Amino acid sequence: MANPSAGRGRAARLVEPVRAALHAAGLEVLLLAGRSAGESVALTRAAVADGVAAVVAVGGDGLVHWVVQALAGTGVPLAVVPAGTGNDFATVLGGPRDLGSLAAAVAAGRSAELDAGLAVVDEAPGRSAAADRWWTGVLCAGFDSAVNERANQMRWPRGPRRYDLAVFAELSALRPRRLVLTVDGQRQEHEMTLVAVGNGPQYGGGMRICPAARMDDGLFDITVVGPLRRAELVRLKPRLRTGRHVEHPSVQVIQARSVRLECPDVIAYADGERLAPLPVTLTCVPSALRVVVP
Repeated sequence: MANPSAGRGRAARLVEPVRAALHAAGLEVLLLAGRSAGESVALTRAAVADGVAAVVAVGGDGLVHWVVQALAGTGVPLAVVPAGTGNDFATVLGGPRDLGSLAAAVAAGRSAELDAGLAVVDEAPGRSAAADRWWTGVLCAGFDSAVNERANQMRWPRGPRRYDLAVFAELSALRPRRLVLTVDGQRQEHEMTLVAVGNGPQYGGGMRICPAARMDDGLFDITVVGPLRRAELVRLKPRLRTGRHVEHPSVQVIQARSVRLECPDVIAYADGERLAPLPVTLTCVPSALRVVVP
């Protein structure tokens, strides 16, 4: 499964080398390319129903996120050829970095089980299970999700400058919000700048927002960043690269198997993809996803 537009065309350039490596390992290859998130999910589900032995995703975290919607709970393993801009899932996962090694691992059936997060976006009567969403890395709400939301609504400029402008705009509007967390059934209230629920440790191309999170321990790491002034937040952001932001007195880390987030007018993003406005209930599902390993 490929996203040809990922990595400014890098994924498209890798499709043929990946196909050739898999074929050389003795595998029959079915090439699929979704033109949208929904089509990627549908194509992957159809391939799983047809009995494929594994799915190789050639793209970034966005493609991984949507392919996982079709793979979670099926036992069909996922291999990733990182070809996006962030590639956080592939970075955390590690695994074969050259195509020959990856193809050999797929052919040998070498795989391991990982946890995945399941988000239920509305528990009202009559809700549709189609609204539920799996994610593998980090679900965020607050300042970072507001930046994503603003950037996605902007038509100009293109590229990284759009996010720079979105960050500036959200800094100008920065204010603390009242967050209600229900952590493994226990209600808590926090004043927050942002909250991140980590099945994995990082997002945004290497920002280790939940630095101690593991994908195989059956737990989320929940990072709550309390009220910060604009200058404090600007100074804190570079520390996300090393995970040392958790040493700041306004940062709290909580572990839990499930958590409900409630905060008016805040939209959650998971793996960099728009999820829904809060409230949302999140559950860490052990061994929900099988992945190819060296």
